[in-house]
Amino acid sequence: MSLCIAASGKLIALAATAFSLNWTHSVEKTIWSESWIAEGGALRVVEASVEGSGAGIGLPDNAVLRDGRWVYSPQLAPVETIILAASGATVSPWTLCTPAACLDLGGESAEPIHIWASERCETE
Repeated sequence: MSLCIAASGKLIALAATAFSLNWTHSVEKTIWSESWIAEGGALRVVEASVEGSGAGIGLPDNAVLRDGRWVYSPQLAPVETIILAASGATVSPWTLCTPAACLDLGGESAEPIHIWASERCETE
């Protein structure tokens, strides 16, 4: 299984079934993180954390304060594709990390970024 990323007119294939997405909240300037896994051709978020609550950051009932971060397990169905905005006008780019490497995505204005899992990365 590969993690497939279509960004800025490029197709990137990463040999990974687990990854994290991290970004800085545009108003609160806090780091938000999500841990994802690929299973059965879909992507499922397994854990999320944020440094604090505030504007636009609602914490679910299962959030626990751990090492200065609110950590919780989102109760969301798996998705086929994650679509990230790439406005270039945010505080930071998205950072996608696998156990082997990290990529900055969406730091400049461009088409939305698409992330999916597949045996073979191809665009339609």
